[in-house]
Amino acid sequence: MYFNWKSKFAAFAASMAIAGASPAVAQEPINIAALYNVSSGGLASLDGPSLNGVKLKAKMINDAGGLLDGRMIELTAIDTKDDTREAATAAQRAVAIPALAAGIGHSDTTFALASAALFQTAGIPFVTSGATSPDLPAMVGDEMFLVPFGDDVQAHAMAEYAYETLGLRNVAVWTDNAMDYTTGLSKYFVERFTALGGTIAVQDVYMTADQDFSALVARLQATTGVDGVFASSGPDTAGIIVKQIREAGISLPIMAGDGFDTDLLTSVPGPTLSTNVYFTTHAYVGLETGPAETFRKAYEAEYGIAPENAFAALGYDAMGLIADAITRAGSSDPKAVTEALAATAGYADAVTGTIAYVDGSRVPSKPVAIMHVVDGAVSLDTTVTPKS
Repeated sequence: MYFNWKSKFAAFAASMAIAGASPAVAQEPINIAALYNVSSGGLASLDGPSLNGVKLKAKMINDAGGLLDGRMIELTAIDTKDDTREAATAAQRAVAIPALAAGIGHSDTTFALASAALFQTAGIPFVTSGATSPDLPAMVGDEMFLVPFGDDVQAHAMAEYAYETLGLRNVAVWTDNAMDYTTGLSKYFVERFTALGGTIAVQDVYMTADQDFSALVARLQATTGVDGVFASSGPDTAGIIVKQIREAGISLPIMAGDGFDTDLLTSVPGPTLSTNVYFTTHAYVGLETGPAETFRKAYEAEYGIAPENAFAALGYDAMGLIADAITRAGSSDPKAVTEALAATAGYADAVTGTIAYVDGSRVPSKPVAIMHVVDGAVSLDTTVTPKS
């Protein structure tokens, strides 16, 4: 399904160009495609806010006069319907848009891989707002850029927090074996936790579509000495895992990555069972007077609600990063935009931390927020950069 948003300024600019008020080339829109799962599946709880963040930033840019002497951003959003085949089809449609400058999309690595490969072939940059595998640029190619930190960073941050702050020594690890994101996250957590001296008591796997975790819960109860659970989960199973562990009378700390940054985490189990849970997510910067405050106020004014999670801010940052690259390139030509993105030395207006691509990494180094859930209430516990 296509959704096409055009600013009222775009229509005005087009009419002025027809009237001969200014050169037509200066009034051509800058085309950007946004690919997200918004109509179905648990990923919609991440992708929906991300798309809202993208739309908000594009609107703010257009309201301020656009880019490159008055050219408006024309955003084409395509719903990838929680299906990797739809993601690939959406990418084919997107790269066929005339004069497409860049693509934005996805909060999951598997979906980013499905879409970004076609952008790579077309020579058009693709910026993922939320997919966190640090291997994505190597797997896709030089058109692939990440706005978030990598999974190695957030998993190491949680491993250090578990060992040093929570004092855990013997952890069970549950991994969704159907997602690139979750398998990588578990790998990095185990790597860092054991390097610190911790022990992995039991490792279990499941699939995204699973609804019954009773076998995993029983094995957890039967394993002696376990003092915590690391659940490498996407949003689909986040709330279900918490609910079933707590219903079994297990009160151990439950830890996770940013796949838990969804309202499903608390709405599925309810507030009574949603407690003693910790997860990593993307830190906000400048809460009082900086970029985060500007973003929060604008988001609430546009949508009538506070940002649902950090993925809204990541979408906002992805659009801002591309606009910054277009401005520095002085062009919306995709080759020039790619070169400018790769040369990003410090996009400081980002809500989730300064974005810089050092030594060709195309994955930024950014702080990690560790959130704590008590009785259904989610609060920031601390913001860290892992020692590793």
